[in-house]
Amino acid sequence: MGRRTLGGGLGTIILVLAALYFGIDPSVFLDTGNVPSFPMDTQGRPQPRSSGPGSGVTDQAADFVSVVLADTEDTWRAIFARAGAQYQDPRLVLFSGYVRSACGLAQAAMGPFYCSADWKVYIDLSFYDELRSKFGAPGDFAQAYVIAHEVGHHVQNLLGISDKVSAARQRAGRTSGNQLSVRLELQADCLAGVWANHADRARHILEAGDVEEALRAASAIGDDRLQKQATGYVIPDSFTHGSSEQRVRWFRRGLERGELKACDTFATDRL
Repeated sequence: MGRRTLGGGLGTIILVLAALYFGIDPSVFLDTGNVPSFPMDTQGRPQPRSSGPGSGVTDQAADFVSVVLADTEDTWRAIFARAGAQYQDPRLVLFSGYVRSACGLAQAAMGPFYCSADWKVYIDLSFYDELRSKFGAPGDFAQAYVIAHEVGHHVQNLLGISDKVSAARQRAGRTSGNQLSVRLELQADCLAGVWANHADRARHILEAGDVEEALRAASAIGDDRLQKQATGYVIPDSFTHGSSEQRVRWFRRGLERGELKACDTFATDRL
């Protein structure tokens, strides 16, 4: 499908703001040509949320995710408003087992994800059980970090960054494409930190130990750690999300700085 845009003057304003935030030439974001993104399954419909034994979905867990998502919306609305722009909320889909999104069929084994083609955050709540039991990263704020990371991808989508990276990856070789993916993912980690910074200043959401929970989660899902657990060895050129150290550092950077311009992973030689 063609590139999704925000439409009219608002889309242009946001793209220019993104360029100014990140110190990029605004013309980079103002190419109006169609840029292929993810494949669209026009018949795909999210699988309805299921519940019951073994489904991985509980009312308490679902309520927690909804509360965190609502907090990210409050935060990003305020950040966008201060820049003279309007934040558009993503939609939440809770699923069990597998789900059809506008980006294709996804299984729970893939973990939470964001689909830029339908502006939805997809979360299988059983992932949180795995985060705690398999990866040793328990805690409410570890879960909140995962949600905030996916919302970070939505912010990238609104700012036009996701489409530009997608287009660049199509022109790049496999290794270079993976490196672009890593930069995109680390930026989403940083944006999750920006959310935590602003939300805590506005609503005092952080309690003792919360930051450590998020940092453990970021470290637990680094490419190097996951590869080491799965195969016993690490292949850096195959990384698509970044190492544990990188994920921790970029989340912490966003948390400490609280500024979008601190999250420009595309303008640094040291990730």
